[in-house]
Amino acid sequence: MNIKPLFDKVVVEAVTVEEKTKSWLYLPSSAQEKPQTCVVVAVGPGGVVDGKEVKMQVKVGDKVLCSKYAGTDFKVDGKEFTIIKQSDILAIVE
Repeated sequence: MNIKPLFDKVVVEAVTVEEKTKSWLYLPSSAQEKPQTCVVVAVGPGGVVDGKEVKMQVKVGDKVLCSKYAGTDFKVDGKEFTIIKQSDILAIVE
């Protein structure tokens, strides 16, 4: 995969979540919430966005917490990714 996001964009991949409840009921993917914890797989260069200088705060491999409904989902080679603005990242998880 060779994705190069532009400006202040970040490509993330959702961290796999359990597909069952605490009472051992299995949930289909349509019933699950969109994951908020992701791993950064590509980072844009930053630069001037809307007249403001943007310095990228995340790097590839960082585990981050994203806004629940942020970004655009897409598939590459059968894997699902989301591209978001850096400002949609709420925190870096350590």
